Amino acid sequence: DGEVALRARIVETEAYDETDPASHCFRGPTPRNAAMFLSAGHAYVYLNYGIHRCLNIVCGVAGVGSGVLVRAVEPIAGIEEMRRRRGPRGLVGHELSNGPGKVGSALGIDLDLSGHDLATAPLTLHRHAPGAGPEAGDIAVTPRIGITRAVDAPRRFHLRSSPWVSRP
Repeated sequence: DGEVALRARIVETEAYDETDPASHCFRGPTPRNAAMFLSAGHAYVYLNYGIHRCLNIVCGVAGVGSGVLVRAVEPIAGIEEMRRRRGPRGLVGHELSNGPGKVGSALGIDLDLSGHDLATAPLTLHRHAPGAGPEAGDIAVTPRIGITRAVDAPRRFHLRSSPWVSRP
């Protein structure tokens, strides 16, 4: 069918839930954020600034709004396809996917994926094999980026050693 398999390692995230004034689910469910109230393992995709498709992974129980924004990924496979999707600028290195809008573009995230079960194609999420993930000390915890409410909440997590994070 000509489709290229894309694989990437998540290296930066931000957490949001319904008690958080910076969260899309803070004021309860709406047609736009309904996916945030699904059970863990579903996608919530939204449009930021009218152009960037941002991917979140729902992480709570059904009926309770929560999600983890995927802020940056390290490309593993399908890198040329990711570059093609990002446009003609010939992006190289970390600039390819070091921000939530860049992740959405590189991975071909579409608004139709909001509510998608991430255990099924076309977009799947896989855990590290036991013992293969980062050690707790490899993960930095900092305030989130680019928000205007609850700006000091330590809910941004990124791999300290990764050049793919949006900023240290």
